[in-house]
Amino acid sequence: MLSINHVVTSGRVRLLALFFAWCPLVSVAQQVEVRVEGEYPDLQTNAEAFVGEVEGRSAFSLRRYAPTAVGQAEKALRALGYYSPVINWRVEEGDADDLARLILVITPGEPVRVVSRTVEIHGAAASDPSFVDDLPAHPAEGNILNHGEYSTLRDTIQTRARRRGYFDGTFITRTLEVDPEARTAEVRLVFESGDRYRLGEVTFEEGHYFETGLLRDFVTFEPGTPYHTDEIAKLNRDLSNSGYFSVVDIDARPSSAVDGVIPVQVAVSRRDRRSVSAGVGFSTDVGPRLRGTWREHWINPMGHKRGAETELSIPRQNLTTWYELPLDPPMTDLIRLTAGYQREDIENVESERFTLGQQWQHQLDTGWLQVLSLRLENESYNIGNVEEGTSTLLLPGAGYSKLHVDHALDPSQGYRLQFDVTGSHRAALSDVDILHVNALAKGLFTVFGRHRFLGRVQFGGVATNDFEDVPPSLRFFAGGDQSVRGYGYETLSPDNDDGVPVGGRYLLVGSGEYQYQFADKWRVALFVDHGNAVNDLFDPLATGAGIGLRWISPVGSLRLDIAKGVNPEFGGEWRIHFSMGPEL
Repeated sequence: MLSINHVVTSGRVRLLALFFAWCPLVSVAQQVEVRVEGEYPDLQTNAEAFVGEVEGRSAFSLRRYAPTAVGQAEKALRALGYYSPVINWRVEEGDADDLARLILVITPGEPVRVVSRTVEIHGAAASDPSFVDDLPAHPAEGNILNHGEYSTLRDTIQTRARRRGYFDGTFITRTLEVDPEARTAEVRLVFESGDRYRLGEVTFEEGHYFETGLLRDFVTFEPGTPYHTDEIAKLNRDLSNSGYFSVVDIDARPSSAVDGVIPVQVAVSRRDRRSVSAGVGFSTDVGPRLRGTWREHWINPMGHKRGAETELSIPRQNLTTWYELPLDPPMTDLIRLTAGYQREDIENVESERFTLGQQWQHQLDTGWLQVLSLRLENESYNIGNVEEGTSTLLLPGAGYSKLHVDHALDPSQGYRLQFDVTGSHRAALSDVDILHVNALAKGLFTVFGRHRFLGRVQFGGVATNDFEDVPPSLRFFAGGDQSVRGYGYETLSPDNDDGVPVGGRYLLVGSGEYQYQFADKWRVALFVDHGNAVNDLFDPLATGAGIGLRWISPVGSLRLDIAKGVNPEFGGEWRIHFSMGPEL
């Protein structure tokens, strides 16, 4: 048995006060005006909420309504612990243009305070730290009685019991004793949890088409695991996100339990085998672009998938096809085979690239996503009509990334870490020795609800025995919407003897941004970017700064920036940047 002895306030009277977030101390609700003497904003708001709006009444009708209004105001104050208010009222006659008004003048009096709080948890939940820890501390001994806080405490215990599988739990004692004369309140809650239910075996209804082994790989708990609603919710979410199903229905009702074990039955319906989508986008880096996707969401009972994606814009065109094999667990682990073609004509760099590759994706126990890859690339390029070449590279690589956010679409806190390394060697089907490294870190935090700070740091480097043989796709360029704003897309890099940007050995970029939310879904931003693509880590960097506007659309953040590149020697000027996508 666990016993906690504190003091609590409570009650069953409904509390509407906090729904109305801010009101002045004297507020007219149509023809009824509530005035609370003294500094009691919560009492003022709650009384106005309980009295409600009154309109279209005569002075005579208001006098008849006055006792009802007084009664409602008394309930409002009682909910917040004031049981002995003095309420006077009067009706002020209106002239020809104004309606009559009923004015309530409230003197709250002395409040009821909690003198004892007893919360006891009996049964198996008494030794369950996740159940007994962090129960609401208010109202505590000495607090003014607040019926809403009492209800929150009581409901928290009941909700935890349902979430954690104590389905036989019940309150042995649930009392709130109030003595208005003595202005005291005593809270006593004694909860008997009973035994915790467990999850049984997961069975899938017939007719789902897929191999049972594949579906079982989505189940992350063993039979006999203590019940928790999060386990069922995760199974539902993982099956729904797999791309295989249009409907997922999980039956894990406590009423089906046998000896405290709840069987889990899953019914799924396959989605349409194929889907096609197309979209139009725009960014100042590449201008307008068309995107098209074809997917075959399931090919066979083993859950294999395949698809093709294309993107068409003036400076860039690409086509990628892929074939995917799920691993265990299929939510995170897979093998993907790819083939692709990309053509670019950006600034003074033209290139054509053919790629064949394989990726093995695996979620580590630490939460990091690991991607091991091997790809064969053939690239033909022309840089400023001065430097031409063709390269063939076999590039093994490894990438590690971790994303932590509190909301997928519009996070207020979070970070992204990413590290990628690839390489090639002339002894293994490659024209040049290369070691290519790229690291990225982003962070976001919000203070006081409206003030957001976003930071970004990126570093890249390439080591090689002959930089002239490194294709443009493995060199570094800076500038543009996602790099250093105030400069053209990929215009920041070392120049050759003819003044043509040819890409650098290193990439150094840092950015700081402050955002202020001035309306729902709208933010204004101030930012500074600093970076460059260079051949020497001590070469000068370019700086851009500006202001921006953010709109949180249903599909993600849309960003409009006006930036000034402050280094004219690097081509800095006033530029408008438009982009969309996640901030992390």
